[in-house]
Amino acid sequence: MTRRLPTFVLAFACLCAGVTAALPAAAQARDGVIAVIPQPAQVTPGEGRFTVGADTPLVVADGDKATARTAAYLADLLARTRGLRLRVQHGPAPAHAIVLQRDPQAAVAQAEGYALDVTPEGIRVSARDDTGLFHGAVTLWQLLTPDAQHGPVTLAAMQIRDQPRFAWRGLMLDSARHFQSVAEVETLIDQMAQHKMNTLHWHLTDDQGWRIQIKRYPELTRIGAWRTPPDAGRNGEPKRYGGFYTRDEIRQVVAYAAARHITIVPEIDMPGHAQAAVAAYPQLGVTGKRPEVSIDWGVNPWLYNVDDATFTFIDNVLDEVMALFPSTYIHVGGDEAIKDQWEASPAVQAKMRELGITSENALQGWFIGRIGQYLDKHGRKLIGWDEILEGDNLPADATVMSWRGLDGAIKAALLGHDVVLSPAPDLYFDHVQSDLPDEYAGRLGVKSLQDVYAFQPVPAVLSAEQARHVLGVQANIWTEHIPTFAHVEHAAFPRLDALSEMAWSPPAARNWQGFLARLPVQFGRYRAQHINVADSAYAVAIGADRNLALATGKTTVTLSNQVGQEAIHYTLDGATPTPTSPRYDAPFNVTLPTTVRAASFAADGTALAAPRERVLDRAALLNVSGDLLQNCRGADFRLRLQPLPDAKSAQPVYLVNVFDTCQELAPTWMDGVTRIHVDAVRLPRNFALAHEQKLVVSRPHATAFGELVVHADRCDGPVLASLPLPDPARSARNFSLDGALPAQQGEHALCLIYTAPIEGALYAIGQVSLTP
Repeated sequence: MTRRLPTFVLAFACLCAGVTAALPAAAQARDGVIAVIPQPAQVTPGEGRFTVGADTPLVVADGDKATARTAAYLADLLARTRGLRLRVQHGPAPAHAIVLQRDPQAAVAQAEGYALDVTPEGIRVSARDDTGLFHGAVTLWQLLTPDAQHGPVTLAAMQIRDQPRFAWRGLMLDSARHFQSVAEVETLIDQMAQHKMNTLHWHLTDDQGWRIQIKRYPELTRIGAWRTPPDAGRNGEPKRYGGFYTRDEIRQVVAYAAARHITIVPEIDMPGHAQAAVAAYPQLGVTGKRPEVSIDWGVNPWLYNVDDATFTFIDNVLDEVMALFPSTYIHVGGDEAIKDQWEASPAVQAKMRELGITSENALQGWFIGRIGQYLDKHGRKLIGWDEILEGDNLPADATVMSWRGLDGAIKAALLGHDVVLSPAPDLYFDHVQSDLPDEYAGRLGVKSLQDVYAFQPVPAVLSAEQARHVLGVQANIWTEHIPTFAHVEHAAFPRLDALSEMAWSPPAARNWQGFLARLPVQFGRYRAQHINVADSAYAVAIGADRNLALATGKTTVTLSNQVGQEAIHYTLDGATPTPTSPRYDAPFNVTLPTTVRAASFAADGTALAAPRERVLDRAALLNVSGDLLQNCRGADFRLRLQPLPDAKSAQPVYLVNVFDTCQELAPTWMDGVTRIHVDAVRLPRNFALAHEQKLVVSRPHATAFGELVVHADRCDGPVLASLPLPDPARSARNFSLDGALPAQQGEHALCLIYTAPIEGALYAIGQVSLTP
């Protein structure tokens, strides 16, 4: 399948063609480190080498169908990524072959473990179970793709003994907020398998969409699977957004994952995040009214009712879900259920009195407990977000997924419940990976590749006995701000590499510098499979002393990237940097005008990121992107938003604070500046803030639709300009504001505040231009 990638990703792919491993094959074995992610538990170097070529047979030695499937998978993967087409044969192994065998006496006893031996006579992969053999085949594939070349590969002799650290190695995909095709979900599953991840948590229902066909309740997908976007039919926004997976498609995806030894855990959210279900069947809700399927991100108020008819519906839905998904665990959500509707309902309050329940939080505990009992009767286990700990009815075998930091995990383990660590923001992949101008939409603050790699999955306060309740870790890809699958890939990769090593490798095998040395090889594997991998960790940030440049016509330039170890080369004439361009070793001085372009390079001279550019002249230095504006003091929440929530786009992106449209421009040399020009944008205010709505700042406005007010130095400083906003009904989404500024000398900050009514659109700034 061919897919169009963003321009800078394509440039990166072209520059990086031919990336080779930082560790040559012979050195890999000697050092006990191999270019594999996740790093195996134990690697012992051997003597000699073995070359795998087109004439090397791939032998299924045990006659087992599962082994044959693993051999076919390995052969197909090698053919697609290395152009190396191995013939699969059955029976006794000839000399100089690759042998796959499920063996009860294999050297690794732990489930999912495997043994891999490379000798001058051949390669042997063995395991005691089918899953371990599959993982061994994946490791062998990585060994056989040490660079971007095609054809034969020579491996150093080695002995690998490997098994996972954690039983739950998960990734959550949110298909409720934005919908992915079956092919796209399968692409993600492929990459999970190549990283030895074993659990796809599939978020299938929420306020914004119901994505799973339930035969007994057709309205769930006829109505609940579709929403009308805020700007339906305008500027590229679809008139109708949504979709769902048929029962046959669900079966297909489940089988596809199972063939790659991945279990899919479905999530059917309750008692909150139920608006799409209530839109389909209003009697399921508390009020009896039919809402629209939500277009608002955040916390919506719609809850399931607590009467017997609602539980009959939920039980029937779970029956069909369990028939489609063979997983032991069924995820029931349980998060962010604000209780306003329950509090206001006489019927719900009467039910609480009947049950002897004195709080709505305890009622949620009773609700979840009832669902847990139903799942128990059907041989399944309940798992939910850490709010399920509220109340006293949680089944003893229920598992808690801790998302509100580590507290939920600690509490669950102390109470004897198994737990999966999935905390925000540490493992929330909808957080952006960098603060670079070309970063995709998402939540701030930045959660870099190194941040993910450094996460410690077992809370230090737990004893060894309590720590046994930690089943593993999971990262979450919430898709409120991730409308396309290319964006899903950008959010996931390469952070999934860090996650996989955290989840699989023993702590002693984890090393940040070693991980970075192996990552360029993995980038080559991504390119061979057309994966839209983010280069944020290696991308160069170009810093300059802006005010020095404006005052003197000269400035000091600094170059940096997140990883801090790769060589950075740069040019000053706008040319594409190469390894022969000047190397950055220390800040340097330039005279305006100049154009700085810079890129990071591996030790062998291959590029690790697309070049980034900064133009340094007076006009450019007085043009400030909205990305560089800071929130006003006391307002920390920030998002990078696209102008159309459901459009298939990645750019442009605007930085906003949904609680307070007040931003500050850092002190700027203002000599000669007499005018301000602002590229402004009107965005949908599609945020359900629940009880936090009271925190949204409303300001008086002097004109009909509000204005952009420019203050000097402080947000309560003198007003320099007040720029009226146009009529939203008669103006384009993007518009310009211009005004005069009184003459100023020296450095001054500017505070820019929108006063538009908060009942209407959300306003953001694309660029601020100061001009003579």
